[in-house]
Amino acid sequence: MRRLPPSSRTLLPRTELLGDCHSCVGLCCTVFGFSRSRDFATDKPAGTPCPHLASDFGCTIHDVLGPRGYRGCTVFDCFGAGQAVTARTPGHLTGAVFPRMKQLHEMLWYLHEAADRALDPDDVTDAADLAATITAFARLGASELLALDLDALHEQVRLLLVAVSDALRASYHSTGTPDPRLHPGAELAGRSLRGRVLCGADLRGACLIGADLRSTDLNAVDLLGADLRDARLDGADLSSALYLTGPQIAAARGDRDTLLPHRVPVPQWARQS
Repeated sequence: MRRLPPSSRTLLPRTELLGDCHSCVGLCCTVFGFSRSRDFATDKPAGTPCPHLASDFGCTIHDVLGPRGYRGCTVFDCFGAGQAVTARTPGHLTGAVFPRMKQLHEMLWYLHEAADRALDPDDVTDAADLAATITAFARLGASELLALDLDALHEQVRLLLVAVSDALRASYHSTGTPDPRLHPGAELAGRSLRGRVLCGADLRGACLIGADLRSTDLNAVDLLGADLRDARLDGADLSSALYLTGPQIAAARGDRDTLLPHRVPVPQWARQS
């Protein structure tokens, strides 16, 4: 991976990793395609504007996306890539640059947390260093950004996130026999884990669709890439869960007693309960 000299490194603040639709030209509503499903009411080919995209790039059905069949839109987050591309990229290149910028910003989201949560000082340094390098990449011109090897970059970030997770989870001493169902990529759709103490479990990439996690202690649980669609989180404690994102939480269901990490945007269900 290309690295930049320390003198040129600055870190993109976490506040710039939150989507600001008012500063974007509706890139997510144009660049990405979707198929008719329970999350989208219609088919839309990639590269074509959504029929509900207004001339000022706002959404004409924003307040009723769920009832109108566009639940997928309510749980999407570009991690601030939309406004970054809109501000710095020539219009004819935004469609190509936006998905790659989103990947960079999402990696930065995780690296911020890794730097904050790592127990090993070397991991803290590595996370901050890698985040600073990716920040520099995100500020490259369109042609340079499009030439980046993102697969290699993803692998570096993945290895670091796993190392930080392993060390942190190991610090949570579990009593009793480990549950063999709880492992990376576990198929736990619809399962009841209600009231369980799962501290330190590794549920990276797990399928938790519709799982019952009410009143469950999920502190130091690795949820990187876990599918939480319609998972019940009423009264659950995720205040120290690892690698949780806004889209994951928005796709779940909880209540005012659900404890969330302070860094994660408050979902609509928490504001309404």
